[in-house]
Amino acid sequence: MNQREAKSHAAKLPAGLDAPVFAEPWQAEAFAMTVALHDKGLFSWSEWADALSAEVKKPGAASDGHDYYEHWLAALENLLSAKGVAGKGDVDALAAAWERAAHATPHGKPILLENDPSPTEGRGRPTEGLG
Repeated sequence: MNQREAKSHAAKLPAGLDAPVFAEPWQAEAFAMTVALHDKGLFSWSEWADALSAEVKKPGAASDGHDYYEHWLAALENLLSAKGVAGKGDVDALAAAWERAAHATPHGKPILLENDPSPTEGRGRPTEGLG
């Protein structure tokens, strides 16, 4: 398909399909982690659907769905905990470690967990079992 054919084909798509699927990078990362963990056999798609459905149906969910990936992330965290892979405290500690590493990393350099200036603050090795 050449460029002209592609543009013609795209013109026939319903409105809004050319918009980004993910509003923020973390949403794409949460999506990718979910797919990768399913592919590793951590949970089935029906388990995932049940976990996500339970989160989306909780009181306070936005009627316009703008908080969908927040529910997605909560469902993933709940499954990680239920499967004994990582409890909420482990996830929170690892997120804090990445945040500290990001702040300690010079602009333009890759953010590495090894850059965390306080590697023992509130965590053991929560990454064990995730890889």
